Amino acid sequence: MKRSLVAVLVLVALLAVAGSSLAAEIKLGKADFAAHGTKCFTVAVVALDGDKIVAAYIDEYQMLGKGETIGVPNAESAFTVGETWLASKKVNNEFYSNNMARAGSTVTIADNFTAIENFVVGMTVGELEALLNSTEKEAAVDLVTGATLVDTYGYLSALLAAAKDALK
Repeated sequence: MKRSLVAVLVLVALLAVAGSSLAAEIKLGKADFAAHGTKCFTVAVVALDGDKIVAAYIDEYQMLGKGETIGVPNAESAFTVGETWLASKKVNNEFYSNNMARAGSTVTIADNFTAIENFVVGMTVGELEALLNSTEKEAAVDLVTGATLVDTYGYLSALLAAAKDALK
């Protein structure tokens, strides 16, 4: 029994080593992007396995009212203008989404970003680029199930830029 258990453990260890050496190297890419107008900026991060997107992350930063939001680190001392400071839309999801709801949105900013992130996972860089090249900016809002942002094209473009950064 002990010999069988040792043999199985050795086999599992060998398979693990062989599997890890066959796996492609995961590469990270990042892009700072103007995906949504001129008063904010998007940070997009993508993880690639070969040329396939295996993870994606988006957040957007904008000057928001200090009284109702959480600013970025050092906002109080370095990133403040009057009664506003630089803040993450994801961190301030409830506040920002309430503003969106007044304009008719029914999906939170965090849920919109998550839907866009999930949409690109599994695509190759070439597939995402081809999709953007064949889609009108205004029509991109209908590409991503669960996302209702008019600037969906911009967020997808930010993720493409991050993916291309990972390929460098």
